Amino acid sequence: MTQLSQPTQKLISRYQQWYQSFQPKQGITTIHVDEVASKVAAFYEKIRGIIDWKEEHLLKRRAIERILKRRLFSQLDLSNGNFSQKLIAEPLVLELIRGGHFPNDKIEESKIQEVQKTIDKYIFILNQAQSGPKKSKLQLYSWISGIAACEIEEILSPSIKERALITYMFEIINQRIKLSEKIKISEQEKNTQTYIAVQRALFKLDAPVISYHLFKHKYADWANQNIYSVKENIERDLSHPLSDKFYQICEKYDTPFLLLGDVLSKNPTEAKEKLSDPELLEALITAHYNERVKTLKKRLGRAAFYATLSIFLTNIVSLLLIEMPFNIWITGYFFKPSAITIDILGPTFLMFLLVITIKPPKRENLGKVLMEVMKTVYGKDEKDVYEIKKFRKRNIIFEAFINLFYLLGFIAILALIVWGLYQVNFPPLSYVIFVVFLSLIAFAGAKIRQRAKELQVIEEKETLFHFFIDPFAVPVIQLGKWLTNKWKRYNVIAVFFSALIDMPFAVFVEFIEQWRYFLKEKKEKIH
Repeated sequence: MTQLSQPTQKLISRYQQWYQSFQPKQGITTIHVDEVASKVAAFYEKIRGIIDWKEEHLLKRRAIERILKRRLFSQLDLSNGNFSQKLIAEPLVLELIRGGHFPNDKIEESKIQEVQKTIDKYIFILNQAQSGPKKSKLQLYSWISGIAACEIEEILSPSIKERALITYMFEIINQRIKLSEKIKISEQEKNTQTYIAVQRALFKLDAPVISYHLFKHKYADWANQNIYSVKENIERDLSHPLSDKFYQICEKYDTPFLLLGDVLSKNPTEAKEKLSDPELLEALITAHYNERVKTLKKRLGRAAFYATLSIFLTNIVSLLLIEMPFNIWITGYFFKPSAITIDILGPTFLMFLLVITIKPPKRENLGKVLMEVMKTVYGKDEKDVYEIKKFRKRNIIFEAFINLFYLLGFIAILALIVWGLYQVNFPPLSYVIFVVFLSLIAFAGAKIRQRAKELQVIEEKETLFHFFIDPFAVPVIQLGKWLTNKWKRYNVIAVFFSALIDMPFAVFVEFIEQWRYFLKEKKEKIH
């Protein structure tokens, strides 16, 4: 038996705590919703998930945020801009369970009161922060809603094992990361950036979730602080100039932690004996590694499907509501079938091509993963060092030349696309829209290809193909990234669903449930 490192022993203890939390409790009243109403609501949420697509592990939090915003907005007093503290926790939780985001008959009724206290806390923050400019108020409302949604999710479904694995990886990676002498940041900054990078790499958490964790740990005494300053500081942490370098290290070495989490999740009560035996641990890690390789392609395919379908539907709406009417009324142009086909299917084919060419990790990658797991679980006297360096400063002339070359590459690929569209008689307005959707797909595909490397520890060598294609591909992907950030704010179909369908549908589902309860009550009196 080999001695486990101190952080590993703590991790096992936290996983055992998580395991105990799932044991059935006697005499606890749970929340129940009507099964028929739940099926109707769950079907709508699936449709909604396609329109406002998010990665699977973020769908639950996104649904909480969307429903919370809608219910909070109904409590807004337009005369003074304040939110009234009415009881909205119960209908909020019931709607989430109906939508299939949380299991029926599993959540304790006492959680409703906890959720209401959380909502009241954030309403208090919003009401106390009404002195800022109107634009800042709207941004704060959206930011606070995202953080509140994260806390509500944690109340209803505590992420004990995820937090345990984040803490474990942070403690180990933070010791290994060293900064070059040219980088001048404080130890606290380094800790914060490592903490953020671990969350992004390990579980692909987004800005609202990470902001919530920073808000909870760094600003526990929020009542005595300016919430606008708190928001600004957290956003500054998230956009730190060195954040990408911290992320690259954490992304490269997150595989051992993910696999270790898989091993512990199976049966934490026997984890110490399993992990103390190197041969058994190696066999378990190998089995879970192979299992992840098998499921990776399926998950990537699903992500590609929903990302493409979301943009595909919006592309059709854009074609029918904007492109066709504009070109018919202004220029008198009628779309030909070939142009319509290319307009809709061109970006979709690009996504298919990006996903179908994804390759599984190489065989030698498993050996490197096993070595990293052993070093992590048992510890060793000689510690690995991951140094963060800044790129060397380039000569001003070379800098100007490189930027010009980058710009020319972007112009060249745009010119090639426009020339191709011109050959099939695309109208000028459609050039812009086609490039927009093509860049969105390119960025989404690039992210999915990055996700395919989540098990890869060995260095990937750049080929001659990358050398020639990157000057043309990177600018398009960067445009897609910029547009994606705007897309999150101005997704027209998602806004349409929220404004015109969400609220009436929620009322309709509640009516179905109340009608079902009414009929059950009448049936009980028949005897």
